[in-house]
Amino acid sequence: MLRQMVRDPRAGKTRTRRVAPGQGAVRVAPAVPRSWPRLSLSRPSLDGALTRIKQLVWPLLLVGLGVGLYELGSRILPLADQPIELISVQGELQYIDPVAVQAVIQPYLNESFLGIDLNAMRTDLAQMPWVASAAVTRVWPSQLIVHLDEQLPVARWGDEALLNNAGKAFKPEDISRFADLPQLDGPQRAKQRVMQYYQQFNRLLRPYGQGVAKLELRERGSWFLTTQDGIQVLLGRDELVDKMQRFLTIDQHMLAAYRQQIARVDLRYNNAMAVAWREPVAEQSTGMQSNRE
Repeated sequence: MLRQMVRDPRAGKTRTRRVAPGQGAVRVAPAVPRSWPRLSLSRPSLDGALTRIKQLVWPLLLVGLGVGLYELGSRILPLADQPIELISVQGELQYIDPVAVQAVIQPYLNESFLGIDLNAMRTDLAQMPWVASAAVTRVWPSQLIVHLDEQLPVARWGDEALLNNAGKAFKPEDISRFADLPQLDGPQRAKQRVMQYYQQFNRLLRPYGQGVAKLELRERGSWFLTTQDGIQVLLGRDELVDKMQRFLTIDQHMLAAYRQQIARVDLRYNNAMAVAWREPVAEQSTGMQSNRE
């Protein structure tokens, strides 16, 4: 180990200083900065705050909107609800009495445009005998339009009512002017059924220049038909259309020349028919009660 003498001038003495060997190096650790403790402060979530604000604000906005609409409606409603100034009646009216329509509408003239009960007016109009259906609509600001569909009389039902094409009976005050319509009759529950057979028989007779003048369903279920040229046809209870077709076939081949003398044809037989004459006819016209062939 090497030693080096160092003279201290102040003391006049030499001092020995140990010198580090030349081998290796001296490692000096850097100074570590002093760390101070951190204070953590909890901060409320921004999303949660926005959610709570919305929960509070939306009900207030809805209440404010409702109050505003109410106030607006209360101010506008009196301006829109005007007295009714005009009622227009529309429809192809042939039998409906305009005076009777006016009498039904009159009680509603004092109502306001928005306050009038349209359903009640519609019901009152539909109860008129000649009205099949009624519609009432508002036209702003002060007009009503009444549209009426009239009953279409197709036949008479007994002596007091008429039937429309759907088989529905209605009772006008006076049906005497409809005496030329076909007369249908039967139990009240069978009106639509009688109308259906009337329409079928008319379709069968029309190609021969004929039609139904009278059709009756009796309580025991038997059907009686009278053609426009006055021939009474007894049809029985079943297979009505087949029996009518049989009569028309035989009529074209055997009875056409004697039609004016026929009073009644009985088709209640399975394979035959009987003819009753108004007056005696020639010998070849007798014996109509024969086989179908």
